[in-house]
Amino acid sequence: MSEPESDPGVERAYDPDHMYDLYTRGIALLEAGDHSAAAIPLEQARSYEPDKTSIREALGRAYFHSGRYAAAREEFAAVVERAPVNDFAHFCLGRSLEKTGRRAEARRHLTLAASLRPDRADYRVYRDRLVA
Repeated sequence: MSEPESDPGVERAYDPDHMYDLYTRGIALLEAGDHSAAAIPLEQARSYEPDKTSIREALGRAYFHSGRYAAAREEFAAVVERAPVNDFAHFCLGRSLEKTGRRAEARRHLTLAASLRPDRADYRVYRDRLVA
């Protein structure tokens, strides 16, 4: 006999295994290129672990690649707040800010990303495009 369906309106108790399953399912969907679908389990994982930067970064990637730039911006800003030396988060926040028309703020984060990782040519390309 199968388990009864859980009521979506009922909050589940924190279960680290379930949270990890949600995260890994979201990552698998991201890697498969199904960005919109990836957001669903990653949003659920974020509800369990809102301070977990790995979840917020993956969710930001899902949003960004789905064209949800404002939502991506919020996720990457949360990562930068918790991990201010995360070059990738600064880069993604800069790209999200650029996509939402906030070019001056984008330039700041792209410059930080390029400064943190001077070996990343892609960071410099996007930074230089905004500086010009």
